[in-house]
Amino acid sequence: MPQLEYPHLFVKSAPDDHNFTSHQSGRDNINFPDRANRKVHAAFVRKALDGAWQNSDKNAEERKAISLPTRTGTYIEFQSAPDFDLKTKSLDLTQSGIRLLNVVEKEDLNGQTITYATVFVPDGKQTVLIKKIDQYALEETKAGKPKNEPLIAGIEYLREAVLDSFWRDQPNLVPVDTDWCEAWLRYSGNQHDDVVNEFTTICAQIGIEAREGYLRFPERTVCLVNASQAQLIELLLSCDSIAEFRAAKSTGSFWMNLDNSEQSEWVSELAERTDVTPDTNTTACILDTGVNNGHVLLQKLISDTDCHSVVQDWGTSDTHGHGTLMSGVVAYGGELDRLLQSSEPVEIPFKIECVKLIPSPGVHHDKQLYGLRTQQAISRAEVESPESNRSICLSITSEDYRDEGRPSSWSGAIDQIASGAEDESRRLIIVAAGNVNSPSDWNNYPTSNFTQAVHDPGQSWNALTVGAFTEKVDITDPELIHEYAPIAKSGELSPFSTTSHLWDKKWPNKPDIVLEGGNAAKDTSGFSSELDDLSILSTNSLPQESQLCLLNATSAASAQATNFASRLSAQYPEAWPETVRALMVHSADWPEPLKSQFRDTDRTDKQNHEFLLKSCGYGVPNFESALESASNSLTLIVEQEIQPFQKKDGQSGYETKEMHLIDLPWPIEALSELPGETEVIVNITLSYFIEPGPGEIGWRDKYRYRSHGLDFDLIGPAEDRDEFLRKLNKAALDASTDEAGYSGGTSIDWEIGSTARNRGSLHRDWWKTTAANAAGSNVIGVFPRTGWWKERAHLAMGNRKTRYSLVVTLQTPPQSVDIYTPVSTSIQITNEIQSAS
Repeated sequence: MPQLEYPHLFVKSAPDDHNFTSHQSGRDNINFPDRANRKVHAAFVRKALDGAWQNSDKNAEERKAISLPTRTGTYIEFQSAPDFDLKTKSLDLTQSGIRLLNVVEKEDLNGQTITYATVFVPDGKQTVLIKKIDQYALEETKAGKPKNEPLIAGIEYLREAVLDSFWRDQPNLVPVDTDWCEAWLRYSGNQHDDVVNEFTTICAQIGIEAREGYLRFPERTVCLVNASQAQLIELLLSCDSIAEFRAAKSTGSFWMNLDNSEQSEWVSELAERTDVTPDTNTTACILDTGVNNGHVLLQKLISDTDCHSVVQDWGTSDTHGHGTLMSGVVAYGGELDRLLQSSEPVEIPFKIECVKLIPSPGVHHDKQLYGLRTQQAISRAEVESPESNRSICLSITSEDYRDEGRPSSWSGAIDQIASGAEDESRRLIIVAAGNVNSPSDWNNYPTSNFTQAVHDPGQSWNALTVGAFTEKVDITDPELIHEYAPIAKSGELSPFSTTSHLWDKKWPNKPDIVLEGGNAAKDTSGFSSELDDLSILSTNSLPQESQLCLLNATSAASAQATNFASRLSAQYPEAWPETVRALMVHSADWPEPLKSQFRDTDRTDKQNHEFLLKSCGYGVPNFESALESASNSLTLIVEQEIQPFQKKDGQSGYETKEMHLIDLPWPIEALSELPGETEVIVNITLSYFIEPGPGEIGWRDKYRYRSHGLDFDLIGPAEDRDEFLRKLNKAALDASTDEAGYSGGTSIDWEIGSTARNRGSLHRDWWKTTAANAAGSNVIGVFPRTGWWKERAHLAMGNRKTRYSLVVTLQTPPQSVDIYTPVSTSIQITNEIQSAS
């Protein structure tokens, strides 16, 4: 695995109250060339700008003369000197309308890095940049330095921007003839609709086909256009709002329409540049229909010795095809179509194990034993490779959802396996939420998602249950493009994904996260169906007939989640399964289309959040955030063991035993450098595994199903440590207030709130506050809630200990201040002192 610049920090022990932090100013450290004669350099920059504006004005006059749409400003590309910086944020001057559109770093022929920044300068605002150049040439700061020196001295070259300045994809994907491209548009404030309307109008005027619908991000909107290289250049001359272009993503139908011999050429080329990390101890264990590991894209990942069957007589080959499809998505993370087109080397840091859980067609098996079969399947893999650091994937679910959140024998077995109740070995198990399968139900989207609940065993408390959203909305098959339209919009819930809206509120919110699961489409008559274009490309179990095949729904989503988890485990091999689960949920967010889809103005913010939790969990996880911190985003991980209960003196019953107060190393000095009202976010996730209650009689009550519960709270900015401790202790010892939480309440204005977040065994919440408030809130309390370990004293389990993982992220605005380095230094020093002692 690559060396991370900002690895997450594991807090091995509680530091004392006085944490060491290094002072970091947070100021820009711009490395710019030393210009020997600043007046000469200023004249050079000024002349280049004048040339760009003159050329832009000439083009504008020519277009106006023949009544073509014309932009009202100039696109300029700035370039740094090799291996020097460009002060790009000084090129984003929002008050004057000068906007930074995109920034990219490229290596030149000598291997030196050059930064390119593309900027839009409105007509009439040229004087803003001219003034900065003149100040650099003639004026000095109080420190005796030229004004604006980091910006102007850093400019090595500039020109009027060309198509290459905006193309942010592989150069060979620029369409010579017409092809679908993503046009990324900039907008400010509430101008989004105006920008989109103006853009589509311009496209119509110059003969470019623009696909209806768009994807909205903060300050960016993505539209799809069918254009040639010449037409993209025409767009740049016509429109003010272009920020970048990208090639539209390849869809499944392209690959499925190739002959198998053509598929084989693409697949073989990808296989040649794919390698598995040597001697990796990380594995992804797929419980499914077996696998045909002779596929060229799977040979390096799945050895014959890693192919198993829960029943030996079934063999390990995949006659259904589903297990091989799952293997392809687990291996390549749902990006097989992109990887086939690229030339980049592919490094996979894990291997795959496959256990056949479902026999070939016609072979009898008892469906009532799925819980036991699952235990046996996992045991098969563990016996063969007991030391593997594995993530387990189960996409097979029941055909119905009659349990409505109540634990079943299958989900209970998964909870037991994950918790290590029998052998003290905890396991990360990833389970598909189950699917809305009927085309007639897709016609009722999204109502059908709410009326069909997560399928068994997706209600498992300890499993990471995965639902599906979709960004697949592009239908390119010429025979279907005018007859079908995607059902879900980009970024919305997939029509296949089930939810937990039907469940009683005492059960967990499921799914926990969502990943790409594909889309369905509806034709002009109202008939709904699956389409190749809207599915995920994967490996075919019959490569002699076709190398590639398609997968969708929550199976595809859970396979991607397994890829995600396996890569995390490879980077942090010592991390507990509870921690990997926490990091995935901790990194998730709701895309704006999802939030918009389910937002109801008649509900409060917390009610809207709860609705989202039951629809799509915490949203779409972000691998980069789960993998690594940043200079402005500090993630601390605490892995601890706690004993929730103890035997009462001289009595048969149990009572609460202990809680933990965790003093986190906190960048107090760095936070103090920020203006006090600067918004920061404190994000906390608590992950632990419960032991399921023995006997179905207890499953009617959440306290009796779970062995124990844990909860957390954060010290408020106005609370001292003793006050905070007293408040939490009182709540933990008061069993009569367990359901409502401790009587003292909380000082934090949580986004989710304890009512919704405290279900299940995975709790996440975040607090948006000021830098001043966050600086004093670095103490977290973790305390027990009741469960059958305490309530069912006759089982004599009340003295057991449990583990938990606490993931805490402090996030400040980008480029504001370095909060990572001082804490990293503090932890390193603490660890060295502990090692020396």
